[in-house]
Amino acid sequence: MPVLIYLIWIVFNGRITLEILLLGLPVTAAGAFLLYKLVGYSPERDIRIWKNLPLIAFYVLNLVLEIVRAAGLVMLACVAPGFKPDPVLVEFHSGLEGAMKNAVLANSITLTPGTYTVFQEGDRFVVHCLVPSFAGDLADSSFVRILRQFV
Repeated sequence: MPVLIYLIWIVFNGRITLEILLLGLPVTAAGAFLLYKLVGYSPERDIRIWKNLPLIAFYVLNLVLEIVRAAGLVMLACVAPGFKPDPVLVEFHSGLEGAMKNAVLANSITLTPGTYTVFQEGDRFVVHCLVPSFAGDLADSSFVRILRQFV
């Protein structure tokens, strides 16, 4: 977090001088201190984020690829002659621990064309799919497999 605060300090100043760089250090320290004390942010979170950074990048890349793939499938289905949507609701348990992982999964499903999360509580999901084939095996999707690797 302190690195991010320092970068924001430099960007908001609009130029890089020795004075701005040196003055940014105590400003960054004060900002980080306020975040840690008032908001309850902890250095352990920063460490976890840095440890998971390559996995986060891989997850985002996977998400973009899945969005493009699903958009293509929805487009082909919609232009196919005689296509009739056959929406289904699928219920499954992700098996993921932690509210953050399950929230990321719910949002990833919703961002993917042809599916959206209707309900999520804990690791229980109800997902609407445009056609049954989009449901696949949601409990063992690439999203879930990657999220299981996060520390």
